[in-house]
Amino acid sequence: MAARQSAPSPGTRPPEAALRDTVEALVAIDRPPNSPGEREAAEWIAARLQRAECSASIEEETSYESYARPLAGLSALGAAAGLIALGRRGRAAAAVAAGAVAAAMADDISNGPRLFRRATMSQKPTWNVVAQTGDPDAARTLLLLAHHDAAPTGLAFDQTLQRWLAEAFPGIVERIDTGIPQWWPVVASPALVALGAATARRGLAIAGLAGCVLATAAFADIARSPITPGANDNLSGVACLVAIAHALREQPVSGLRVLLVSCGSEETLQGGIRSFAARHFPGLDRERTWVLNFDTVGSPELILLEGEGPLVMEDYHARSFRDLVARAAERVDVPLRRGMRARSSTDSVIPSRAGYPTATLASMDRHKALSNYHQMTDTPENLDYGTVASAVAVVTTLKLEPGKYRSR
Repeated sequence: MAARQSAPSPGTRPPEAALRDTVEALVAIDRPPNSPGEREAAEWIAARLQRAECSASIEEETSYESYARPLAGLSALGAAAGLIALGRRGRAAAAVAAGAVAAAMADDISNGPRLFRRATMSQKPTWNVVAQTGDPDAARTLLLLAHHDAAPTGLAFDQTLQRWLAEAFPGIVERIDTGIPQWWPVVASPALVALGAATARRGLAIAGLAGCVLATAAFADIARSPITPGANDNLSGVACLVAIAHALREQPVSGLRVLLVSCGSEETLQGGIRSFAARHFPGLDRERTWVLNFDTVGSPELILLEGEGPLVMEDYHARSFRDLVARAAERVDVPLRRGMRARSSTDSVIPSRAGYPTATLASMDRHKALSNYHQMTDTPENLDYGTVASAVAVVTTLKLEPGKYRSR
């Protein structure tokens, strides 16, 4: 970032105490998506960004409050179709119904129009924090993202198997840089029911039925499980936003507008960012705007995701921007692992699909897992604040200078 007067020291590293203050203040708030706690957290973040001399506001939007409940319903419908497929009558109807269930699941999981949610659920309020600092008249914009809602827990998020695999087969796990496609069996189960019903193959229908029953139970468990404290996922990202705001107050930039956005309802699969996009993307030039998302940056090793995709992998738009972030890490001697791709979804997918150069900073442990992901152990004392500080250092040394970078 170019300085207004003198060049800043590269890679501003916030004190661990400042990062901890942000995390501990917000972790005390129960923050399910679309809840009063989510709003309280948004108000705290907006106030803290205003203290850093940002212009900050809270935008009330709407989103669907859960992904687990609609997917549990769809899985149950797939199981019902499976039962019909095992009989002698109604196989054609079962095939059509199960195929429709699989399509609806794929639509929901992959951030499509979400037709099933629209037909069966009402939307509830969610709250995005939108702050601005830097040069308000600048032609270039850096959009920094995080989210402040917290995730549900559930047996589906148990990391025992992943840790065992990493210990038992360290060489194999080290070579695999793409996450396990945990969503594939969810969609494959009703698809198997449809195929079994259409071909009168009971084995396929039984396999699909079993998968649908397991998915129904898993999603029902997630829907009723307690909400994680969410220190790593994603108060670590919020702490980055606050630290960067204070760094820019001390060392203002010229020629660059910085938007600091903390979204709500990310844990419903990108509820808040979809509303932010609808409101703000028409005013953000894709050739002069760059998007960097902080998501779960409190594990021991900082990583730069290349892309994500629950069902179909999508590399983020404009690899050249990711290269720029990697060079910034090199300048401040921050180890940054590249080549990783996630099978979960983050808020980055929305700006990337819209054509904005997009990058995501995340983190992992030695098992290639997000530390304490969707666990009740996701608490401030289990956060690696050194990794969080490194993420801030990378961003505060970014150089988005005119004539030296283009989005394509």
